[in-house]
Amino acid sequence: MVGKGAKAMLSLSSKSGVVPTTLVSSPQLMASIPQPRMVLCPVRPPRRTRTSNEATGATRSSAFMFPYFIMLIFCGIPLFFMELSFGQFASQGCLGVWRISPMFKGVGYGMMVVSTYIGIYYNVVICIAFYYFFSSMTPVLPWAYCSNPWNTPDCAGVLDASNITNGSRPPALPGNLSHALNHTLQRTSPSEEYWRLYVLKLSDDIGNFGEVRLPLLGCLGVSWVVVFLCLIRGVKSSGKVVYFTATFPYVVLTILFIRGVTLEGALTGIMYYLTPQWDKILEAKVWGDAASQIFYSLGCAWGGLITMASYNKFHNNCYRDSVIISITNCATSVYAGFVIFSILGFMANHLGVDVSRVADHGPGLAFVAYPEALTLLPISPLWSLLFFFMLILLGLGTQFCLLETLVTAIVDEVGNEWILQKKTYVTLGVAVAGFLLGIPLTSQAGIYWLLLMDNYAASFSLVVISCIMCVSIMYIYGHHNYFQDIQMMLGFPPPLFFQICWRFVSPAIIFFILIFTVIQYQPITYNHYQYPGWAVAIGFLMALSSVICIPLYALYQLCRTDGDTLLQRLKNATKPSRDWGPALLEHRTGRYARTIPPSPEDGLEVQPLHPDKAQIPTVGSNGSSRLQDSRI
Repeated sequence: MVGKGAKAMLSLSSKSGVVPTTLVSSPQLMASIPQPRMVLCPVRPPRRTRTSNEATGATRSSAFMFPYFIMLIFCGIPLFFMELSFGQFASQGCLGVWRISPMFKGVGYGMMVVSTYIGIYYNVVICIAFYYFFSSMTPVLPWAYCSNPWNTPDCAGVLDASNITNGSRPPALPGNLSHALNHTLQRTSPSEEYWRLYVLKLSDDIGNFGEVRLPLLGCLGVSWVVVFLCLIRGVKSSGKVVYFTATFPYVVLTILFIRGVTLEGALTGIMYYLTPQWDKILEAKVWGDAASQIFYSLGCAWGGLITMASYNKFHNNCYRDSVIISITNCATSVYAGFVIFSILGFMANHLGVDVSRVADHGPGLAFVAYPEALTLLPISPLWSLLFFFMLILLGLGTQFCLLETLVTAIVDEVGNEWILQKKTYVTLGVAVAGFLLGIPLTSQAGIYWLLLMDNYAASFSLVVISCIMCVSIMYIYGHHNYFQDIQMMLGFPPPLFFQICWRFVSPAIIFFILIFTVIQYQPITYNHYQYPGWAVAIGFLMALSSVICIPLYALYQLCRTDGDTLLQRLKNATKPSRDWGPALLEHRTGRYARTIPPSPEDGLEVQPLHPDKAQIPTVGSNGSSRLQDSRI
C-alpha cells in the first residue's frame, strides 16, 4: 500500500539509519545494523500555514511506500547481502577488503569519510534526545503551555485550545471564539517555540554562530562518554549492549502502539497513513527519496556492514541474515508508522483539523509534532520519557557502528602489534575528536550546519560509492570469481536473483537515481531561510570529499604499480593482491591455498588480524606464523 504520510513515518525510522534488528546470528552483526535514525531527517519544523511546496511534499509522501518496497527488493537486500559477504569473506574492515582490487581502495576511504561526517552530526541529534529526556523528568512538560519566559504572543498550545473549546475559560462571543480557534490553527505551538527559542536559541543565519548552548554541549559529552564506554572493549562489549538497544525499542513501540490505537481519532490517522495515491508514483523525486531512505535505513555504503561482518565466523550464513534483517527493518518501519499516526490522528481529532496539518517529519516530527501530541495524553511525562529513551537507544545503536567502523579501519590499516594492543586508545581518540568537531553544532547556528551535513555530506555520495562497489566487484574482479568465493564460504552460490541484481539491476537503478537526483536538485532551505551560496558550496565540498577519494587513490595506485605501459599498470592495479582471500589459513583452500610461502621479494605484507577476529596462526610477511588472541 502507498500511504499518506509514509515518508514522514519512514523518516522517523531513519533518513540516516535503521530499524532495530533482531534474529541475527551474532551480536557483532547486530551492532553492524544502524538503528532507526528516527530524527535524522531534519528538513523543516512544522509550519502553521501550508505553502504550495509543502502541499506538494505532503502529496509526494503519500506515494512513498511502493517505491520504498521496490527499492528494498531490488537494491536494499542485494546490496546488504553483498556488503555482508564481502566483509565476512575477507575478515577485514572497509579498507582491508579492497585487496580484492587495490586500485579501488579509495571506495573504502570514501566510506570512512561518510562515516566520519555522519558520526559527528548524528551524536548531536542523540544529545538533543538526551536533553528532551532529561527535560521530561517534570510533573508538567515544559513545552505543554505558553506561559514560559521564552514564549511569544503568537504562541497558542493545544491544551489552551482545549480550554477555550471546553469553556474552562471565561465565555466568549461566537465571533471571538471563532477568531480564537482560527488563531489556534495558525498558531506557533509551544513545542515549536520550546525547540526553536529555548533548546536551540536559533540564530538568524548559518554564519552567525552566537553562543554555544551549554546544556546541549553537556548532553553531547554524555553521548560520547556513553558511546566510548560501550565500545571500550570493541565488539565484545558493543555486541552485548546492542542486544538491549536493538530489542527494547520494540517494547516501547508496542506500549505506544497499544496506547495510541485506544485513543479517539486514532483510526483517522491510520487511514491517512494507509490511503494510497498512485498518481504520484511516476515522480522521479519519490523514487530518489525511496532509494535514499533504503541506503540510510540499511546502512549501505557506510562501511559499517563490511566492518561488523568481518567479525563473523567465516561460514556464518550471512545470506540468511541479510534477508531476515532487511525484511525485519521494513516491517518495523511500517509498524512504527501505525504508532506515530495513531497519535497524530488523535491530535488532529483533538484540534478538529486534518491529519496533514499536524504531520511532519525529521526533527519537526521527533522534537515538535510528536512531543506536542504527547502533551495531550494522561501522565504525559511518562510517555515522553519512554519516547525519548527509545530515540536514545536507537541512536546509540547506529553510533556504535559508525565509531567501530572508523576504529577498525584505522587498526586494520596500520596493522602492527602495538596498535592491536592499544585499540582502546584509538577508540578514545576518535571519540574525543568527534566531540570536539561536534561542538559547533551545539551553537545557535548548529541546526543549520547539521542540516547541511545531513543533506550533502551523506546523500548522493552513498549512491556513487555503492555503484562503484558493485561495478568493481562484478566486472573488475569478476562475477564468476565472487560467486565462487561465496560458494566456498557459505556452501552454496548466491541465488540467481541476487546474481542478476548485482550484475545488472542494482547498478542500473542506482545510476538512474543519481541522474534524476542531479537533474531535480534544489538548494537546501530551512523553514523560510535560504542557505547562502557559500554554505551550499561547503555542502558540495563535503559531498565531493568522500567521492574524490576514489579517483585520487586510483591515480596514486597507478603511479606506484609496476608496468611498462599504462594498460599494464592498469591491469596490475586492478587485479587482486596475492594476499586477497580468507584471512585464516584454515579457510584458504582451493584456489587460495598457498603451496609456496610468499617471500620478502614479493613485497607483500599479510597484516595480523585484530585480536577479536582470530586465534589461529597467520602467515607474516616473512613466512613465519604468529598466534593472535581471539574468541573465534
